[in-house]
Amino acid sequence: MTMLIKTLAAVAAGTVLATSALAQSVKIEHHITKIDGTRFHYVTAGTGDPVLLLPGWPQSWIAWRKVVPLLVGAGRSVVILDPRGFGESDKPAGGYDLDTAARDLHRFLETTNLASAGGIDIIAHDVGTWIAHAHAANYPADVRRLVLTESNIPGVTAFAGGIPSETANLKSWQFAFNRLNDLPEMLVQGREREFLAWIFATKTTRSYAIDSVALEEYTRQYSAPGAMRAGFAWYRTNFNEEGLAQAKMRAAKRLTMPILALGGSDGVGDALRATVATLGDRVQGGSITGRPGRGAGSADTGCGHFLPEECPDELTEAALKFWQSTPR
Repeated sequence: MTMLIKTLAAVAAGTVLATSALAQSVKIEHHITKIDGTRFHYVTAGTGDPVLLLPGWPQSWIAWRKVVPLLVGAGRSVVILDPRGFGESDKPAGGYDLDTAARDLHRFLETTNLASAGGIDIIAHDVGTWIAHAHAANYPADVRRLVLTESNIPGVTAFAGGIPSETANLKSWQFAFNRLNDLPEMLVQGREREFLAWIFATKTTRSYAIDSVALEEYTRQYSAPGAMRAGFAWYRTNFNEEGLAQAKMRAAKRLTMPILALGGSDGVGDALRATVATLGDRVQGGSITGRPGRGAGSADTGCGHFLPEECPDELTEAALKFWQSTPR
């Protein structure tokens, strides 16, 4: 049964999404649903044709705080799911393999009555892209159109061998670190804010896009018991032998729905589109460069890894144009 989470009202009041000028007229509602014994948190806003948003690591539903008003303004009903281990959702010991994550998403759509003939539009980022691809491969009838951003595809994307350059190392170091057993938790515990601040600083072009209020909210969420362990589990589980075997099976399934694959100009660039083009029949996309930044004294035009927060206008515009070009 789905119900409003009243206890999260105070949390919502403290987030950027609830306090930003853009979101003053957007009503955000918090909900919870249980799927196979696991408690999932999600938020809703707006009215109209629904679109589901999935966040990446180390983020939560608030990663989409700047995109929500733009989609609502375009006449869409927005649903943002915190997958297991993210945000306010449960953080169980297991279930972080992508086949389970795909089943979670399938059951979520059924439980919340979002499943419909023709499927639902989905926009995903980072680990959310892993989940969205796995879900589209395993439950294609659930998906109308798919927007994937700033990620690799586990078991499909090739990683370069040898010693990475300094720039490449800053972009990909977490794949090795997060997979280590126990050590990440030992090093990060009690230093969650410093850890997250360093990640956001090194992976963004527009560092001002993730301000102190957002950082404090991410710190609160990832300081919760089991939250960092759950985040690391996504990497440990999907790049071990079993996870890669699952990935190989999914990669053999052609994706026939329209797909838009986007990277930041200072992130993965066109690499995601090139990878997804090997898996799907109707793939478009490329690199988002972005317009001049809005930060104080900023003249940057690039987009880093965190597209929904760094370049929300450009990302939303690309999604809207994609939907216009691929009507039901």
